[in-house]
Amino acid sequence: MTPDDLSGLKDDMIAFIEGHGLRRFHGYVDYDEVQAIMWKTGDNTDGWKDFVELAKSSGVPFLTMDSWTLKRDELEELIQRLSNAEYTNDEDLEDARWLRTYVGKTGFVQLGWAYQGSMFLYETSSEWYDRYQRLVELAEDFGGIPIDEPGPDEED
Repeated sequence: MTPDDLSGLKDDMIAFIEGHGLRRFHGYVDYDEVQAIMWKTGDNTDGWKDFVELAKSSGVPFLTMDSWTLKRDELEELIQRLSNAEYTNDEDLEDARWLRTYVGKTGFVQLGWAYQGSMFLYETSSEWYDRYQRLVELAEDFGGIPIDEPGPDEED
């Protein structure tokens, strides 16, 4: 089971990576934009260590690393967007308000390394981060833009 706050895991990853003599490049790899292979850990919660050790044995000099922490202003903006959206239900709005519990907590960590034209990626996320992402997508899809009403250029 993934903890609610991944900051401890992130710290462990940093120490483990540096302990193997590897460097970190702070950056997010968008696997929709590059050829990527996702690491599967199965039930092994320490599978990320195998990922780092494979990177080391492959001769890579560094790993990419990214993490995401919930900020109060981002959450409040999401709540506002959901409040103004045409098709948001009360349950989604309540779900967004519930996320205030996780402000300041790390919900996502990504490690990656390049090898022969592909990015190898390891990602982990908390359950609340996945909920947050679902709500962000919902707000983007129905972000308060009236679908069938005329825009400012179309009014008579």
